[in-house]
Amino acid sequence: MTDKFIPRKVQPGLTRLPNIKNIIAIGSGKGGVGKSTVTVNLALALQQQGARVGILDADIYGPSQPTLLGLSGKPDSPDGEHIIAFEKYGIQVMSIGFLIHEEAPAIWRGPIVTKALQKMLQDTLWNNLDYLIIDLPPGTGDIQLTMAQKIPVAGAVIVTTPQDLSLIDAKKALVMFEKVHIPVLGVIENMSTHICSACGHEEAIFGEDGGQSMADQYKVKLLGQLPLDKKIRVQSDLGVPIMSAEPEGLLAKKYSEIATNMSTQLALRPKDYSGLLGKIKVQQEK
Repeated sequence: MTDKFIPRKVQPGLTRLPNIKNIIAIGSGKGGVGKSTVTVNLALALQQQGARVGILDADIYGPSQPTLLGLSGKPDSPDGEHIIAFEKYGIQVMSIGFLIHEEAPAIWRGPIVTKALQKMLQDTLWNNLDYLIIDLPPGTGDIQLTMAQKIPVAGAVIVTTPQDLSLIDAKKALVMFEKVHIPVLGVIENMSTHICSACGHEEAIFGEDGGQSMADQYKVKLLGQLPLDKKIRVQSDLGVPIMSAEPEGLLAKKYSEIATNMSTQLALRPKDYSGLLGKIKVQQEK
């Protein structure tokens, strides 16, 4: 296979999905750490590096990707059963936010939530993806368990802030992935420092080196550190992620470095050769 985006092995007992080479889960132990913003910018960084990328917004109760990408409306269906992913900035996207009203709460119990996640994943007509990035809800609940048992994931990434409160829950998420045999590709420390929009002064207001200490403790890689910058928030609210708004800027370079580190860690995983040889036909000699 000459393509540089090689499929990697997934959990025991599961096989890769059609048209998706690698699924990467982005998780966090708690909300408010900027996981969804990190997800969309990482996806754009991978796309700008030549990959075909999709995002599945698995946060059923609080979907963020439609807002972050400036998308709205209902997805099209060619047959009344399957759905066509939205596309923005070259990224294929599916979210429960496209299927219910923006202000309607998803008052669903766990089994319904997990079925909704599986349906979105399996019924979406993903178009030949190198990476499908799953933006998980915070915590270690039903959706994460369903993903571990039924969705073939090649690797997971943990997003945290340097703050002790965030790290406590981020460690729980990391241990959860390890227990369900999903390899953790690394840790991303978001909001490592605050950059003042007035004077440019940079300060570690949430503490220092929390992500590095967590990575060292669990023997995984610190994929990178991102600042708390007003521009990231402004562009996110506008539906134009910083990777698209300022692709040559310093923040975009940080995301690109993290995307490279993440894909490098994935490349160290065993290759999955299933489906690469095609079907073998056995014919009897006449």
